[in-house]
Amino acid sequence: MSGNSISKRRVTQRPEGRLKRVGLFATCLVDLTRPVVGFAAARLIEQAGYEVVVPKAQTCCGQPAYNSGDSAAAAAIARQVIETFEGFDYLVAPSGSCAGMIKVHFLQLFANDPIWGPRATGLASKTYELTQFLHNIAQINDLNAAWPAVATYHDSCSGLRELMINLEPRRLLDGVDGLVLKEASDVEVCCGFGGLFSIKYPDISGNVVDAKATAIENTAVELLLGGDLGCLINISGRLKRCGSAIMVRHVAEVLAGFDDAPAIGDAE
Repeated sequence: MSGNSISKRRVTQRPEGRLKRVGLFATCLVDLTRPVVGFAAARLIEQAGYEVVVPKAQTCCGQPAYNSGDSAAAAAIARQVIETFEGFDYLVAPSGSCAGMIKVHFLQLFANDPIWGPRATGLASKTYELTQFLHNIAQINDLNAAWPAVATYHDSCSGLRELMINLEPRRLLDGVDGLVLKEASDVEVCCGFGGLFSIKYPDISGNVVDAKATAIENTAVELLLGGDLGCLINISGRLKRCGSAIMVRHVAEVLAGFDDAPAIGDAE
C-alpha cells in the first residue's frame, strides 16, 4: 500500500517521555471486508505522534446484539471491550457507529451497575471516531496528501447525531491537495443501512438508499467518502446496481493517500 505522511506532527508524550498510546478499535467490517481502512487509520494516528496498538483480544462492539434487544449478550461483549481498551490513553475507531456504541450506549447498558458503570464512563471519556480524534485531539491541520477528484461526503447517522461529527472530516479533507468537496442535497439524511434495520425492513431501506444514491448522482462527483463502512458498502451497492461510475472510499484511505486498493464494490 502507498501512503503519504502528515508533514506537521503533533507529538504528544506522557511525563515519562513515552508517546501516548492509542488502542485502535478496528471494527468487524474493517477487519472482515476492508482491512486497508484499518491500516490507513493506524498510519494517520502514528504520523500524528501517537503509539498505535491493535489488541488481539478485541471483538465486536456489541451493537448488533444491542440493537436486536439482547442486552445480556451486548453487556457481556461490552465488558470485554472495556477490559481490553481501558488501559490505553485513547480508543479510536474508524467508525462513528462503533465509537457511538462505546461512547453512548455502553453508558446505557451499565447505567445502574456500580462496578461497570464507572468503567464504561471512563472508557467513553477517551473514545473517539477517527476524524474526530485527528482534528480535535491530535489537532492535525497540515496534510501532505494528494487526491485529485471531485468528491462528496456522507454523514453517517451515528457519527452525526450521537457524536456530533460534521466539520471534522471536511476540514481534514480540505487539506488534501487536488480534492474538491461538493455537498449533496439532503446530506444529513440516512442511507437506509442502519445495521439490522436493512435486514428487518428491506423495502424501506431500499427506498431510502435509492434516494441517497440519486442525490449523490445529482451532485456530479467522481468520489463518495464517508466515515462508516456499513453506510459506504450499502450506498456503493446501490450505485453499482444503478450503473453509476462514482467510486466509494472510506475517508481514512484518502487522508492517508492509500490508493492501491480498489474502490469499495470494485473488483480486485
